[in-house]
Amino acid sequence: MIRNIIFDIGNVLADFCWEAFYRGLGYEGEVLERLGRATVKSPVWNEVDRGVWSEEELVEGFIRNDPAMEPEIRRIFQNVHGMVSRREYAIPWIRSLQEAGYRCYYLSNFSCKAHTECADALDFLEYMDGGILSYQDKVIKPQREIYQLLLDRYGLKAQECVFLDDTKKNLPMAEELGIKTILFQDREQAMEELKELGVDTP
Repeated sequence: MIRNIIFDIGNVLADFCWEAFYRGLGYEGEVLERLGRATVKSPVWNEVDRGVWSEEELVEGFIRNDPAMEPEIRRIFQNVHGMVSRREYAIPWIRSLQEAGYRCYYLSNFSCKAHTECADALDFLEYMDGGILSYQDKVIKPQREIYQLLLDRYGLKAQECVFLDDTKKNLPMAEELGIKTILFQDREQAMEELKELGVDTP
């Protein structure tokens, strides 16, 4: 029986809208593509979420990917407020599941900077029963440790959990630990799959 619903955050409960954020600063076309490759599409981005490097080390890492873009990269990361936007259904969905008797947790690769500067878009976190933001524990999905840490920290039984994530590579390790998984596409699809697992989805 499923008792615990574990949510990824980005593109599940909130939108990670980096492209719109960059465009809002006036970057388009080839410049936009170069900035994306140098930052959010770069392996350095994993270190943003891991929370080990300092902010300046991260910015320097992005700059090394495309030195000619240094002024633009520094401007982008002065403040990232607006890069994350809460989905309207987030709080009502969480509360309806809790009212039906389920506990709701979050398990997300997330940076300290985004957590701090996009706090208004993450107001749903206070409604949840707990969770892990990767930067706080210096471990990221799909490493086994982050899933096990969530289970251990909250005394959860893997077979009583289902994990929703929009990134396929984050699911196999959860399954290996005995957690049911759903590859999230949209809320309606996720609710249908939850129902198939016996979850009452009001």
